[in-house]
Amino acid sequence: MFFFEAIPWYNVVMWFVVFGILIGLNELARASKWASVALFMAVPVILTPIWLMQGDTGVTSWFTWVKVYSALAGSIIYMVIRFTDYHKKHKWYLALVPAILAINIAEAVVREFQVGFLGFEGMVDGMMYISGGWNYVNGVAGILNLLLICGWVGIFATKGKRKDMVWPDQTRLWIIAYGVWNIAYVYACAPGNAFYSGVALNIAATVPALLWAKGTWMQNRAQTLSFWMMWVMTFPYFFAIGSTFNVSVSYNPAANWTLALLSLTLNVVLAIWQVTRIVKNRKNPLKDEIWTDMPDYKQINARLNEGVDEVRKDEVIA
Repeated sequence: MFFFEAIPWYNVVMWFVVFGILIGLNELARASKWASVALFMAVPVILTPIWLMQGDTGVTSWFTWVKVYSALAGSIIYMVIRFTDYHKKHKWYLALVPAILAINIAEAVVREFQVGFLGFEGMVDGMMYISGGWNYVNGVAGILNLLLICGWVGIFATKGKRKDMVWPDQTRLWIIAYGVWNIAYVYACAPGNAFYSGVALNIAATVPALLWAKGTWMQNRAQTLSFWMMWVMTFPYFFAIGSTFNVSVSYNPAANWTLALLSLTLNVVLAIWQVTRIVKNRKNPLKDEIWTDMPDYKQINARLNEGVDEVRKDEVIA
């Protein structure tokens, strides 16, 4: 196969198991404040001593440690927006949302350039690598994606029983451009898990945001990434080389180039479109929402009043 080597039926089944578990846990976190507290605060406290006792597994690296706690930090920061009014009284707090996102992208860009600059070849951190010009191409795409983050001033939390953090100005094209960039990154810089943490993980955050929970991609991404990284830290060999469930990338330079160039193309198109709108409409990307006239924005922003009647009914009863 072009992107991966042979994929046995049981690995296809495992892909859907991973995808289903990520979707299910994300929906559980969306449905309950106490489930969110348990998943993103209690469980990591319990697991951290286990991670420390494992020592150097040869699979986890500095990047794995940074990634798990930055993902959890994002999930907890978003919980404050979802379940309290703190962000309404302190407007600066909303800036933490894009900051966490930017930090996560920057971490990956640094790793991408590290793999390319150091010329990773063969076994490194428990994974087989090849490196090349695609690392730099996709690194540039990641920088573009980071710079195109916009409209966080419009982030809000829905009301009612199911509370979501919603980001109306986070467009479908940005989400797709991010997804392709991240898949290309994982494919090149974490190839041992690309089948799952590249493809399944990205799709698990995107499907709800495009179908039944529009506007929640940022929340979904932090939550599903937290689940995945906690699993990787706890069971580092589950999908590692030699595991029954490992699916090897093809290590075909043409596959790496294809993903990297597609990633760069999508982010360049987004950059041209977004900058054109900013100039034409005289928007300040640090203060204004950019896509307010788009159908997607209007549909997502309509969630501002989601559950208001339900909340008022509860207040009357109380």
